[in-house]
Amino acid sequence: MPQSMTKAVWAFWSKPFQTHRQSTWLSPKDHLLSWILSFERARRHYPETILITDDDGIRLLVDGLGLEFHHVSNELNVLRSQDPDWWVSGKLYAYRSQTQPFVHLDSDVFLWKALPEKMTTAPIFAQNPEYFTFGDPNSWYRPEICTARINANQGWLPEEWQFYVANRGERGISCGILGGNAVDFINYYADKAIQLIESPENQLALSFLDQRVDSVLVEQYFLSACIMYHQNKTDSPYHNIEIQYLFNSPQDAFSTAKATDAGYTHLIAGAKRNRDLMEKLERRVAMDYPDRYQQCLKYWSQIS
Repeated sequence: MPQSMTKAVWAFWSKPFQTHRQSTWLSPKDHLLSWILSFERARRHYPETILITDDDGIRLLVDGLGLEFHHVSNELNVLRSQDPDWWVSGKLYAYRSQTQPFVHLDSDVFLWKALPEKMTTAPIFAQNPEYFTFGDPNSWYRPEICTARINANQGWLPEEWQFYVANRGERGISCGILGGNAVDFINYYADKAIQLIESPENQLALSFLDQRVDSVLVEQYFLSACIMYHQNKTDSPYHNIEIQYLFNSPQDAFSTAKATDAGYTHLIAGAKRNRDLMEKLERRVAMDYPDRYQQCLKYWSQIS
């Protein structure tokens, strides 16, 4: 019987943000406001809030913004020497460290409603599937290129990855939210993904890739690979693994009507640099959380 879900988890590895990812926002202040709204909305539904970060992340989000997480870990300090272009590593470490059912949220995701029961009781759940054409050079998903690079340099690939590429798998999984009750499976998947990035035999091959783009392969394509591989392996302990989605497609996820009905907002890609949207974000935080808003302004004036 699935446990009642109470845990909301966020990951913040500060090194990628400091080196390049803050440029995805119109202003660093908007990034701070997004953290406030993501945290405050989610904890209404999932009161056990967990932040997986590093020392700089604690200074920013806890000491600076005053966000009152139930538990804060600086375990991402272990990534201090890692290449920040593999920005997804922080999320993978957060997934791997969980021991109870949870929902992980990106900091640009806002839950206006609790997630539906079909998701919070599922083994795995995520935002939506993403389909692409295998071999399309214009796709964000380029598993054939990554695979060829690693094989050419005598690197290592998990058996799940090899199976999925051999079968020309054409589905990724958008992880704006990711969680579930099959925590052992999520731990397993995240550990294999981390090994793929960190294995010494892969470092030469990975250096030839566009890590900022191919991070989505390691998180989102490989998750789909793990699910498909184990569903097709009758002796696997994860043979019966299933996934539920909040939306059936990216188009549904970005449909205003369907997102409103689901009580879900994800400021993906260019949305974070849209001036009108960022003004709405600021007004919302100022109206709903005036104390947090004032603390943000004060902190922003100190660091800007």
